[in-house]
Amino acid sequence: MRFASLGSGSLGNALLVEAGDTRVLLDCGFAAKTTTERLGRLGVSPEQIDAIVVTHEHGDHVAGAFRFARRYSLAVYLTHGTHAALVRGRPPMPACRLIDSHTAFAIGNLEIQPFPVPHDAREPVQYVFFDGQRRLGVLTDTGTITPHIVDLLRRCDALMLECNHDPALLAASDYPSSLKKRISGRLGHLDNDTAASLLRQIDTSRLQHLVAAHLSQQNNRPRLAVAALTAVLGCGDEWIGIACQEHGFGWRQLF
Repeated sequence: MRFASLGSGSLGNALLVEAGDTRVLLDCGFAAKTTTERLGRLGVSPEQIDAIVVTHEHGDHVAGAFRFARRYSLAVYLTHGTHAALVRGRPPMPACRLIDSHTAFAIGNLEIQPFPVPHDAREPVQYVFFDGQRRLGVLTDTGTITPHIVDLLRRCDALMLECNHDPALLAASDYPSSLKKRISGRLGHLDNDTAASLLRQIDTSRLQHLVAAHLSQQNNRPRLAVAALTAVLGCGDEWIGIACQEHGFGWRQLF
């Protein structure tokens, strides 16, 4: 299994996961043209994508998902709540596969385990991808860490982990106070230290890759996210990956 990001942040998110000849997009928050261009940087054409798996209905995760799915005849997997939040006032949607937020499902060579997260959306989930040998865990867009999240991510071989903001930078920003409360609240986004606290609660001995994701361009700095994570792992700064907004990150292989 290998994975790569098309971009990560408030302006758009998409992650590509590949196992054998199966390729799945996790979210598609970019326009169809941009998605195609960014897939091309990874050596993948839209016709090689098997499905889109959605975390929740916010635009930075689904803005381009349904147009892209319609253009390339892809199924979109999403929870009942996310589907309900999206159907209002929209044109007919492409083929949707409604999933239970606790029940694993398969797409080709991938077994995909959704799990609910605290976020200000209708029925948000994140996912663990399993190819029969290795597990990739993805955790973004959650305001708090729950025991269930810890349990699902306990045995991952790779982890893409939200490090959205630094509390001091957020507090000093020119954001309205209501937005600051939303971001830092229990249904908002993880700050660097809370992300690091997750690492203290799981077995990290199997980790081959750790990537900090969904960094705020205004309220965080890559060096701050890296410092928080390395303090837990005791590793060098170079071992922590950063998923940036413009370029995401290139292919990372799991062995």
